[in-house]
Amino acid sequence: MVQEYQSPVRVYKHSFELIMAAYVRRFPKCPLIPVFVDSEIINESQTEDGSILIVERRCTIDIDAPRLLKRMAGVDYLYFIQKNTLNRRDRTLHIEVHNETFSSRVIVSECCNYTVHPENEDWTCFEQTASLDMKSFFGFESTAEKIAMKQYGSSIKKGKEIIEYFLRELEDEGVTHVPRWAPAIVHTADDTTLKRPASSAARSILVNRTNEDPRGSTDLLCGSPDDKLDADYIRRYLGDLTPLQESCLIRLRQWLQETHKGKIPKDQHVLRFLTARDFNLDKARELLCQSLLWRKQHQVDFLLDSWERPLLLRDYYTAGWHHHDRDGRPLYVLRLGQMDTKGLVRALGEEALLRQVISINEEGLRRCEENTTVFGRPISCWTCLVDLEGLNMRHLWRPGVKALLRIIEVVEANYPETLGRLLILRAPRVFPVLWTLVSPFIDENTRKKFLVYAGNDYQGAGGLVDYIDREIIPDFLGGDCMCDVPEGGIVPKTLYRTAEELESEETRLWTESIYKSASVFKGAPYEMLIEITEASSVITWDFDVCRGDVIFNIYHSKRTPQALKRDAPGGHGVTCTSTNVQLIDRSWELGRDYSMMETALVCREGESVQGSHVTRWPGLFILQWRFHSAPACSASSLPVVDDVLASLQVSSHKCKVMYYTEVLASQDFRGSMNSLESSHSGFSQLSSTSVTTSSSESQASSNFSM
Repeated sequence: MVQEYQSPVRVYKHSFELIMAAYVRRFPKCPLIPVFVDSEIINESQTEDGSILIVERRCTIDIDAPRLLKRMAGVDYLYFIQKNTLNRRDRTLHIEVHNETFSSRVIVSECCNYTVHPENEDWTCFEQTASLDMKSFFGFESTAEKIAMKQYGSSIKKGKEIIEYFLRELEDEGVTHVPRWAPAIVHTADDTTLKRPASSAARSILVNRTNEDPRGSTDLLCGSPDDKLDADYIRRYLGDLTPLQESCLIRLRQWLQETHKGKIPKDQHVLRFLTARDFNLDKARELLCQSLLWRKQHQVDFLLDSWERPLLLRDYYTAGWHHHDRDGRPLYVLRLGQMDTKGLVRALGEEALLRQVISINEEGLRRCEENTTVFGRPISCWTCLVDLEGLNMRHLWRPGVKALLRIIEVVEANYPETLGRLLILRAPRVFPVLWTLVSPFIDENTRKKFLVYAGNDYQGAGGLVDYIDREIIPDFLGGDCMCDVPEGGIVPKTLYRTAEELESEETRLWTESIYKSASVFKGAPYEMLIEITEASSVITWDFDVCRGDVIFNIYHSKRTPQALKRDAPGGHGVTCTSTNVQLIDRSWELGRDYSMMETALVCREGESVQGSHVTRWPGLFILQWRFHSAPACSASSLPVVDDVLASLQVSSHKCKVMYYTEVLASQDFRGSMNSLESSHSGFSQLSSTSVTTSSSESQASSNFSM
């Protein structure tokens, strides 16, 4: 298995030349890296003008591995080849490292770059990538891999300390400035050119020994990056992460940028999913993608601004936000014992309560972000205080417990690692029964955050005051702070609704999504018809490939599809078939009966695609999603008698997409013909900016004559 690493960007507030002067002091060996035994130069060359210096070294490494493993491998040291390319003109240092020992069994590859900061030429950036491919190692592959990654992680953390150590050493010697490289001076009197002699990197740097113009400390630049993560930004806004955890965050972020076209959540949200899956990149990516699709389908990002809580919830939902705990986490108070859960379920339904809980979690995310700014340290979760006084068998009503389990399932899947601590106070005797019912559905890491206090045990030392300042303890718990939480009470039965009314309401709540789902079968594409009545209208689309790979096309039809003749649409606008019945007849000929308006687009599983097309003429347009087979399977297409039979025969060969389309009149769209955007896309709550990328390739339509 290949292990990969990507470092955050380190930014040193020192010039590139001064950083190079510190860097070369690491050789031939560095006392700060005990495992780095020695190094020798095996090749050195530079260009005629001295602008580029290339140095190759063989480095001797003493890996901290068990003696038994070393004896079985037959080595005491490992040897690596390091190639440094210093470009003095461009002010870059490119470092390539690979292993010489066990190269047939293990492939270690590392690449490092020192470059000038793009916004400040007196600062220097450092980035590092590496990979480890353990093919075979005497039957100890797993052990060797763990040792290697542990060793690598510790050396990565040492890198910054080493540079700072030698910078301080240079400063103690009076070296605070190193002039930039300049081309050699040419003397024409004797027709000779004086060039700088080939030498080591240390001798090629002219040092100005002066105590003037001190450049300050070696602190890393703090700021919110655009396409790369700065190490100090991670520490300031995300917390202390190990090098490998940083790598997982950066790699998942890069994957999201490539597949979701800029619509990616904030780093804090991505980190929660990585933490919930113990930084297993594949598992975290799967969980996060499912959650992003869920948010998009149900328009969760706009919930806080679009949903108004029913009056019944405001009167009988006994919970609310209340200051913050000692760690600066937002504090949410829930008086579950005073809440008539049965009455709320009977009066509002399960879906309304679910939407209420989702809005609470969305508000919690927002408050965490605000507290991070206020307290100057990462705050990614909140504390929940649950008062169970009054809990009885009424709360164990079966439909109510069912609703609770459903809520737990949704929250666990979409808001992992948002609960920092759960304080359960005044737990009555019936609580163990409730806990037995719900605990199996709660993640093990979440259960570890639960603290349960029976009776009045929360009053003394080791109780509530250890987590919440005494000044903000709610009045109903014996404190002096007024807590703005409804008193609750029994919901009047006159407000109860029939099962039919609740079912209708619940269906309406979660079918308000503007996105629709479609299955794409092998041999039976999914097609939808759009009727355009005005030239220069704009067809926009936004879809996610949830499963499988698809090919997306847009066609202009010169004939009315047979499906429409059987079931004519009742008006203009967007008309979509409800099944996978093809609109493009098999007897139709491309170029004669219909024309392709855009270049066919292959869309991979997990990708989010947005686009638009400016129509040159009125008529019928068909959007098509077609099953995309691997090249090896393309020759074995399945013969079908009709489309319905095809979908039954190849049901195992199915893709799934979630899509939204919109037709805009030419005067209504925003942007230019080459940059159109739909007003319904983007992640308003989770993204630092809501960006929807789209493209118009209307020029392609000129290739097809009418």
